[in-house]
Amino acid sequence: MPVNVKVDLRRGETSERLIRRFNRKCKKEGIVKFYRSKTDHYIKPSISKKLKSEAARRARRKLERKKQQKLFR
Repeated sequence: MPVNVKVDLRRGETSERLIRRFNRKCKKEGIVKFYRSKTDHYIKPSISKKLKSEAARRARRKLERKKQQKLFR
């Protein structure tokens, strides 16, 4: 999963803000999650499947809430 994340300094932007933007991009690309999953302790396959299904369920519920909010505006 090679991903190159490039962040250029904008005019008038501080280095702290640049680092925050870089961290956000890394999180969005899933680099941090991937690295931690490979370096953390061993997780049984059954538990990893359970975590993945729970994450998918949360994402579905979030999408449904967004659709409902859009309908009732």
